[in-house]
Order: sequence, then C-alpha cells, then structure tokens
Amino acid sequence: VEFLYCDLASMKSIRQFVQQFRAKNCPLHVLVNNAGVMLVPERKTEDGFEEHFGLNYLGHFLLTNLLLDTLKQSGTHSHNARIITVSSATHYVGKLHLNDLQSRCSYSPHGAYAQSKLALVLFTYRLQHLLTANGSHVTANVVDPGVVNTELYKHVFWAVKVAKWMTAWLFFKTPEEGASTSIYAAVSPEMEGAGGCYLYNEKRTKSADVAYDEDLQRRLWTESCKMVGISDESSRVP
Repeated sequence: VEFLYCDLASMKSIRQFVQQFRAKNCPLHVLVNNAGVMLVPERKTEDGFEEHFGLNYLGHFLLTNLLLDTLKQSGTHSHNARIITVSSATHYVGKLHLNDLQSRCSYSPHGAYAQSKLALVLFTYRLQHLLTANGSHVTANVVDPGVVNTELYKHVFWAVKVAKWMTAWLFFKTPEEGASTSIYAAVSPEMEGAGGCYLYNEKRTKSADVAYDEDLQRRLWTESCKMVGISDESSRVP
C-alpha cells in the first residue's frame, strides 16, 4: 500500500497529486470520491470557494476530470474502470443555486451542505452521459452511505451531539457498514458495465427528481469547468 497526499480543498494540491500519480504510470481501475465536510461555519478554501462546495464537490470534480484519461486507458470491454462518488440522502432537500453557488447571498450550513451533495449527483449523471457518448469503458455511480457514526458530525449543535452519543449504537451505521455500498459499487460483478445509478444499501434506488434534469446537469458542468479552470469538452455532446 502506498499513500500520496492530496488536499481536496486545494486545486493546487489536486493538480500536484495527479502529476505524482501519473508519473508512476500505474493503471487506475477504481476511483472513490469520498472526502467531505458537513455543517461547517461559513469559511472559504484557499481558492476562495465556499468550503462545502469547494471541498465536497469542486475538489472531486477536478480530481475526476484530471484522472479521466488514465481511467479510460485502464478500463476494458469486460472490466470497466469505475468511478464511485459518495453523496448523501441530504441531497433530496438540496437546492442548486446556479447564480450563487458560493452561498454569498445567504449562508446556511445545512443549505450549503445539501447543495454540495446534490451537485455530486448531478455531476455523476452528466459524467456517465459523457462517458457513454464517448464509448469509454468507464462507469460512474453515486452512493448514499446512510447515517454513519464518524467525526463528520463534529460541527452539529451540542444537543444533536448528545443525542448522537446516546443513540448511535441503535440508529447509526459503523464506518465499516457505511463503506459497504461504496465497496459494492467498486468491486461487485453485478455492477459491471452499470453506470448512472444511485445506490443505497447495495441497491439501485431513485435520487431526487431534480437530479435527472439534464439541462441543470449540463449547466452545472459548464460552470464547474470555469470555476476549476479546465476546458469544457462536453459542449460538443448534447
């Protein structure tokens, strides 16, 4: 096992990581996008992005796009490379504000977190559409891990922390249980060649209706390319 450092809240760190990984000339069969923060106070990344949107979404958007060529070269007809992106059930209540993706007009930790998780679902569906259109042997799916007992909840209100401490054993999944659907998406033979799916408890299920809005998917993709400074090659795909 070898580790390479990558800070998903830094566009510079992401680009450096990709350079280091490419220099190793290794194939890439599975990419799991699983970094994130939740309900943090209003603050910005070093690139000036609102932290939920910058780390949870834009970091993964840039990382995935920079690694796409390697993924495409690694996938084959019988063994597709796989991209798994971890979202949350919170995306069901999320609203995407294309005119204010940085939540500058009115900041809400809950709203910013939900928006970032909705953006990940929209991104995954658009990515799968582009991969299919290009005939790539790569699939993209999005996962809901459920309510998992991790340090992700450290910024919630103190009363919620107390309730979590008292009930975690009953209502929360362990980290191992929370990872099960991501592992299923990454290695299960049942998921070979299957893309554009929303998975919960190792089953395909329906995401929020707005996530299937193809025009919104395209507009978010185009805006995201501008924000992270990469070319929008998807403009040639309907």
